[in-house]
Amino acid sequence: MAVSQLIGARVQRREDPRLITGHGHFTDDFTRVGVAHVAFVRSPHAHALIKKIDVTAASKADGVAAVYTARDFKGQLAGTLPALPVFVAVKKYVPEHFPIAEREACYQGEIVAVVVAETKAQAADAAELVDVEYQPIAAVMNVEKAAQPGSNKTHSDGPDNICWDLPFTGDEVSEAAFKAAEVVVKERIHQQRLTPTPMETRGVLADYEAYDKRLTMWMSTQNPHFIRLFVSGAMGLQESLVRVISADVGGGFGSKISPYPEDYLVPAVSRLLERPVKWIESRTESVQNAYAGRGQYYDVEVAAKKDGTLLGMRVTQYLDVGAYCAPFSAFQTVACLMAGGAYKWQGISSRTVGVLTNKVPTDPYRGAGRPEATHLVERMVDLVAHEIGMDPVAIRRKNFIQPKEFPFTQNFGLVVDSGDYEKTLNRALELAGYDQLRKQQTEGRKHGKYMGIGLSTWIELCGFGPSSATAPATGGIALSEAAQVRVMPTGSVIVYTGTHAHGQGHETTFSQIVADTLGVPMESVDLRHGDTGEGTAMGYGTAGSRSLSVGGVAISRASGKVVDKARKLAAHILEAAEEDIVFDQGKFHVKGSPDKSKTFGEVAFAAYGAGLPEGMEQGLEAVAYFDPPNLVWPFGAHVCVVEVDPETGAVEIQKYVAVDDCGNIINPTIVEGQIHGGVTQGIGQALFEEMIYDEESGQLKTGTLIDYSVPTANEIPNLITDNTVTPSPTNELGVKGIGEAGTIAASAAVINAISDALTPFGIKHVDMPASPNRL
Repeated sequence: MAVSQLIGARVQRREDPRLITGHGHFTDDFTRVGVAHVAFVRSPHAHALIKKIDVTAASKADGVAAVYTARDFKGQLAGTLPALPVFVAVKKYVPEHFPIAEREACYQGEIVAVVVAETKAQAADAAELVDVEYQPIAAVMNVEKAAQPGSNKTHSDGPDNICWDLPFTGDEVSEAAFKAAEVVVKERIHQQRLTPTPMETRGVLADYEAYDKRLTMWMSTQNPHFIRLFVSGAMGLQESLVRVISADVGGGFGSKISPYPEDYLVPAVSRLLERPVKWIESRTESVQNAYAGRGQYYDVEVAAKKDGTLLGMRVTQYLDVGAYCAPFSAFQTVACLMAGGAYKWQGISSRTVGVLTNKVPTDPYRGAGRPEATHLVERMVDLVAHEIGMDPVAIRRKNFIQPKEFPFTQNFGLVVDSGDYEKTLNRALELAGYDQLRKQQTEGRKHGKYMGIGLSTWIELCGFGPSSATAPATGGIALSEAAQVRVMPTGSVIVYTGTHAHGQGHETTFSQIVADTLGVPMESVDLRHGDTGEGTAMGYGTAGSRSLSVGGVAISRASGKVVDKARKLAAHILEAAEEDIVFDQGKFHVKGSPDKSKTFGEVAFAAYGAGLPEGMEQGLEAVAYFDPPNLVWPFGAHVCVVEVDPETGAVEIQKYVAVDDCGNIINPTIVEGQIHGGVTQGIGQALFEEMIYDEESGQLKTGTLIDYSVPTANEIPNLITDNTVTPSPTNELGVKGIGEAGTIAASAAVINAISDALTPFGIKHVDMPASPNRL
């Protein structure tokens, strides 16, 4: 394959042979000589005072090296887990979260003691011997009740359960729209709690070297540099002496962005014992204790005219924060800023309330605020259409932001860079055969067949920064990305990036960009990421569909700098003016004299030799940073067709069409894979998944994968996918994000389809999950 064809080509994923033949390197594959194993003693209660902890029996158990409680870490860990002020300028009450509870356990699974033993089994057995005396307290489990004055408190010493109460825009913003309304539709829309269930659970292997105070951690994380930053600070270590290595990561979906209590305790134990220690999360621990996703409800009102013109919206988000504000909990409030979707509105009044409950904290889960926003606006648009007797397609077309209006400043001041929403919708309707489906639906109802057709026209803000705009909301953290491209003397290339993959195919996509730019074979490009000990000084891992549109652009720019230096050197070698040097297909030649040329490899070798032009340093490498001037805004249209059995409530997805626009595409196969995975997770939320707690005891009733249902291949139809291309003007590659698109669109498409199927029964709205019992 010619190198000029690499960008946009269906190159097979480079990662796959290694992974599918068992040659991947996940956290549990690493070990150290003399490693000890950690087991955590966790509170069985959702809320309880810790009266006494007796470790005598556990300390005497076979193989036990040590048993620790909170007081043992007082000199080892300074401060509490971070809670960044993302999108929340005003905080009312954010309880401190020390990695291990001392006086009070505030959710089921909170750590109260740490057992270290020679083997994993010995540690687990000894953990059972730790005798903890608890005094149970009434658990706060219901968000609506928790938000009321005088409610039981999540933390016994807290003032109330309100973590934050923040109006983004007041009621006056939508007042004129509601005064002009001919129709007002109201609904409460739920987003149930979800557990992320990555294939690889979390894990940490820590090795502290006491002599030089050097710490190395191997762990499954989406964000190695963040872990280094926070752990070094908590342990009082020089940041340059902390190395975090995250090799292959078996999925994350947002749950591996933030630091967890275990990420602090395991290295602290290594320092206490002066030996390496390891902890691998069990599946039960993962389901129960991994930061949850969603867990919100929205009270929404929409004002419209009878001709389908959308006028205004009022939305209040009640977000179940859990017992503590996780590092990025507040990011989920972005749903309030995205409530308008792909449509034009006169005014939107938006408020977010973060509510503390005695549950595991919530944090971003694939899409993080964008699926919630899409779900609420797409449901409300369908409800308005139903109220006025208008086709769901027609009301969308009537209210779309039009291509000529971009860049478009939406209701919260965010600038949407580009779009052609009707184009993707038309293509999705064409692939679905929408008009024929409506005819089939009418005919089927005559024979007791209840088919439903659901639409979801989604948009997403992603590619965070720009730092100038986001710094006030992120505590001053810059959201740029860095890349380093280093060419070896023989022409092979090493690429360092601060992003980190957990299934997205970066080794393939980024190598395509570099190989295309440098004109070298893709096989000669070696991507290195996930190790803070080499490459870029800082990086922001992978989250928010930003790896390509920020990290990929940084890689492209660094590669361009390498070509620029190589061109100067080629001009020197070929004894020509730099402006007369043409670079094409991996060769530098003099304009008009293609035979007078040097290959990229020859120039690379010369860069490390003698006889360089005056003032040119040896070597061929470059570093680039990219801080995007704006967000990027992918979009799309999904169509879902279901049939609901009125006798059993069973839902069968008969057809699913996804047409998405992520700008210019580097690798179509990887884009399709991301869509397939995202849609599957969205269907899982719509139909199956939910963390269910007992409201009295606070016990998680869906604590295993027997009780917590995730979709299997049997429940997912063959997806019909296509794309349109609207390049982003925000970056020179013209790319946007795609990793979260399927999840953002799918739940609304499925629930809209189910609600449409149930229209003959007078049912307008169905909450998720739309299980047979609920229907």
